[in-house]
This record gives sequence, structure tokens and C-alpha cells, in this order.
Amino acid sequence: MSTLLNNINPSIKAITVVISVCLLTFVFDPFTPLVYCILTILLTFLFGKVAWKMYLIYFLVICLLSIGMLWTSVAFADEPNNPQLTMQFLFWELPKENVTVALSLTLRMLAFAALSFMFIFTTNMVHFILSLMQQCKLPPKLAYGILAGYRFLPLMRDELQQIRAAHQVRGVNRASGLKETIQQYKRYAIPLLAGAIRKAERTAIAMESKGFSGKKNRVFYRQFQVTFIDWLFLGGMIVLLAATVAISIKLGYFSWYKGQF
Repeated sequence: MSTLLNNINPSIKAITVVISVCLLTFVFDPFTPLVYCILTILLTFLFGKVAWKMYLIYFLVICLLSIGMLWTSVAFADEPNNPQLTMQFLFWELPKENVTVALSLTLRMLAFAALSFMFIFTTNMVHFILSLMQQCKLPPKLAYGILAGYRFLPLMRDELQQIRAAHQVRGVNRASGLKETIQQYKRYAIPLLAGAIRKAERTAIAMESKGFSGKKNRVFYRQFQVTFIDWLFLGGMIVLLAATVAISIKLGYFSWYKGQF
């Protein structure tokens, strides 16, 4: 069960996240996105094999950004329709409408982040591209171009480290200011670009030698199928959102988006 999310078809998982995000955009109250965000995080850790330390680091960054968004939304909000209706927010007495709008935006952002992280931390990106080709008919030329670029990133990082080491061996001092840093990266840019061009040429020759033509009617070594579990996951996430909305309506918290900004 701990790897259930990792085994879901990547295309169906991506479609589920997109649908959930689109549906959440019509919700504009603090309660619904908060509950859905918590449930999404719980599902991610219960049914997915996740690098939890990395997850917490990334989510903490999003939380810090959300706090900035919360403060900005409260501080620079428009004049409320009912300024006499106030509430205690931290150490200030603020219009309730402004605080509600700010919390709604912030918690909705966290819910979007939780859905995105559920996809990112439980999905192999190579499998995702292959699934897009097989289930969503993504053109192979575009798909394999994306895969090649994805594979180049760690190679470029290693090559940058080698260039830095070579410069240090030759007595080039490390940059100490902004101007020197810019000059330093200019020196790095030319050998990195030359190396990237060489790798791209070798990759193109290798693909051509193996008969890659970009045709869609090709055979795949890794086959991805859409199973009942995949559709159950999609439906379950939508039902979970619907249940959260129903509870929010029952408790009197629910509100549709009506241009509140």
C-alpha cells in the first residue's frame, strides 16, 4: 500500500491533479482548501513512497511564500464592503472580509502545492514522458527531446564542477563580488555551451543510427496501461474533494469564488 501512488499511471495521475486544481479554483473559503490540503498530504505519505525530508523542505519553502502572500493580501486589500465587521488576527484588529480573502488565497495555494508534490514525489519523470506518448499520444520527437534534455541536466552539473576545478588548478581565484561572479560565469558559459553542442550531436547521431524516425507507430520496451486502480484513484480524489465541499457546506464555511480580490 505504501507504493500505491507510485504505481498509478503517470498520465492519469497528472490529469487527476489538473482536474483537482481546476475544481479548487472555484472554491473560495479557508476551510475547504485547508481540509483538502491536509487529506492530500496524508494520502501522499500513507500510499506513496516519498522522500519525506525533501518533501518537508520543499513544503516549508511554500509555507514561507504563503505567509508572505497572506501578509501582502491583508496589508494591501481593497476597502471591505462591511468595515465594521472585524476579527482578531494575530495582534491586530482587521476587517473580517480581508482576513477571509487572504486566508482563502493562502490555503488554496498550499492545497495546490500539496497536489503538485503528490505528483512530483511519487512519479518517475521518464515513466511520465513514456506514458504521455502511449496514453496521450505525445509526438515522439518532442517526447524524446524532453527526455534528452532531462538527462543532460546532471551531466551539465558535473561538467560545471569539472570546469570550476580546472580553473582552480590553473590559479583562477573564486569570485568575491557580484561583478566578478558575472565574469566568472561568462568564462564558464563558453566551455559549457561547447560541451552541450558536442553531446547534442552525439545524441542525434546515436538516435539516427538506431533508426529513430519520430513516427508514432513504434513499439515500446516499457508498456504502460490504464487500469481500474488508475480510474479509481481519479474518481476517489474528485469524490474526496466533493466530500470536503459537502462538509464545508454543512458547517456553513463554504463559499464560491465571486471575484473576491
